[in-house]
Amino acid sequence: MTRLSQRIGSGLCLTALLLVVSFWAPSLSICALLCAIATVALSEFYRLPTALAIPSFQIMGIVAGILIIAGTWLSFTLKTATLVYEHELLILFVTIIAILIRQFPQKNNEQPLTTIASTLFGIFYVPFLFNYFTKLAFTWECPSWLGPLGPTGRLLVLYLIAVVKITDIGAFVIGSRLGRHKLIPRISPNKTWEGFIGGVIAGWLASLGFYLLLDGQFGLISMSIYDALILGILLPLAGMVGDLTESMLKRAANSKDAGQLIPGMGGALDLLDSLLFGAPALYMYTKILLA
Repeated sequence: MTRLSQRIGSGLCLTALLLVVSFWAPSLSICALLCAIATVALSEFYRLPTALAIPSFQIMGIVAGILIIAGTWLSFTLKTATLVYEHELLILFVTIIAILIRQFPQKNNEQPLTTIASTLFGIFYVPFLFNYFTKLAFTWECPSWLGPLGPTGRLLVLYLIAVVKITDIGAFVIGSRLGRHKLIPRISPNKTWEGFIGGVIAGWLASLGFYLLLDGQFGLISMSIYDALILGILLPLAGMVGDLTESMLKRAANSKDAGQLIPGMGGALDLLDSLLFGAPALYMYTKILLA
């Protein structure tokens, strides 16, 4: 089986799983799934500095990531959404202090600065950014522990994934067929300007198509044609920045993929790279300009 056929098969399975979870899974199980995904992706990230002999406090990072996501979900579920950002900041503050204290007894660690930096960067890069999925899903409707996801959160998450991943597909297809001019070969030698432009156009069309399909009504959020056009540019650009960021990190660690969890796609971090930047972009645009 070729890598392309593996990617197609994995993509279809993940799409089916996404639809099942978004329409029928209880709120509690969605929180557990988000925590599990963040844990796997963060574990994959910590393998990158380890490959460069840079130590990190992996368990502390993973615990902090789970607390950030679970705490945000719990804030919405308990109807204390006004305190969600205070909870998040409190967890980050306690985590920073705990990591600094954890460094004190390490007599033989000659890289305290890099240990602290890699641990904290992993937290901010993976669970902190990934937590915007939790906010997209639960900000506008707060289901009970066993209730399904509300329509606003469901549609926003599906819209985000559709636009960003169609951008990825468009960039791959156009780049592999027509790519001639390298984008940033120092970071990713296979990415081209043709693929970049093709991906943005594909994402822009996906945003417009999603808007027309829903007539601009994302549950409690109304989106105009102008918003769809703007987001059709903003989300692909954010996604590509995320893609290039992970490529830069993997290249620094001399690693082709962050993991081997998903056949044909690599690890969880390889799947999330573009979404980690797209989720905050969509959330802030929606929260500030649409809600």
